[in-house]
Amino acid sequence: MTLPRLQSWVTPREAVRQLLHGATLRICTPVALVVGTLLSVVNQADVVLSGSADGRVTAKIAANLLIPFLTSSTGALLAVRAPRQAAAVKKRSS
Repeated sequence: MTLPRLQSWVTPREAVRQLLHGATLRICTPVALVVGTLLSVVNQADVVLSGSADGRVTAKIAANLLIPFLTSSTGALLAVRAPRQAAAVKKRSS
């Protein structure tokens, strides 16, 4: 399996764009789904299976999916962050 290549970024706007539309989304979403599902099963399965789930439990399950996505995305984006100095040199040479 070949993973998509992450693009380097300098500004927060570029990072958010890549997070929402780029390879980061394709790489980190499956990780978040697996980890979030496992966390939800471990922490909330008894409540869901007993039929006692309410809005609070739904919010916890959503957080169980969101937090691994943000964590893996942050790690992926920080790994390809371009130094600001290099970006300034790149702009001057254009």
